[in-house]
Amino acid sequence: MSKQSKNAAATGTVTTPVGTMATAGDVAAMPPPVTGAASGQPTEADPQAAAKVAGAREKAKGKARVATIWLEGCSGCHMSFLDMDERLLDLAALVDVVYSPLVDYKEYPDDVDVCLIEGAVATDEDIEKLKKIRRKTKLMIALGDCAVTGNVPAMRNNIKVDDVFDRAYRENAQLQQQRPTYKLPVLMDHVRPVHELVKVDVHIPGCPPPADAIFYVLTELLAGRTPDVASVTRFGK
Repeated sequence: MSKQSKNAAATGTVTTPVGTMATAGDVAAMPPPVTGAASGQPTEADPQAAAKVAGAREKAKGKARVATIWLEGCSGCHMSFLDMDERLLDLAALVDVVYSPLVDYKEYPDDVDVCLIEGAVATDEDIEKLKKIRRKTKLMIALGDCAVTGNVPAMRNNIKVDDVFDRAYRENAQLQQQRPTYKLPVLMDHVRPVHELVKVDVHIPGCPPPADAIFYVLTELLAGRTPDVASVTRFGK
């Protein structure tokens, strides 16, 4: 275990400096994560998070306005969301999904109560989208290890951006070996977790988080209670 991971285990927090990535051994040694209201690293649950959602439900006569977003990731967290199966009908009685890759709404609306963010932040487009969503959302949830730590997308953090493009579009291409330039977002030098760009109220780790964990966190928040996320999921689960 690295010195960084030993410190994390001792304090119950995880430190992932911008521009670095934990090794497989470090990740295995990290303690179970918990929810957090943080502009820095995930620490403890925001005691006001559940109150925000409960208040929004009361104002909206029982239904919370919920959105989901997919940044840089594999969509596995959204697949896990769908794996709630028939429990999605239970959620439908409690929420209105007002924006998501899973539905056909084109514009992120104002006054969203809860937004689940899947994926890490890797482009200038991601940053712009994330800041707009934060302005329009009462409670933000980082969903999955990519959103919480950077995870797999951050594996390129020690590689120059030009080398990443060359590997993808020249070395591995059989035809038209050229770097695309038309209407591409600008790739950041380093992939970053969501909480390093905007305030996150709740973190749900996992790769992907189990459907049971997602359902538990959402229903606890909707009931006005603070979920104990560490009891239902962890990094890499």
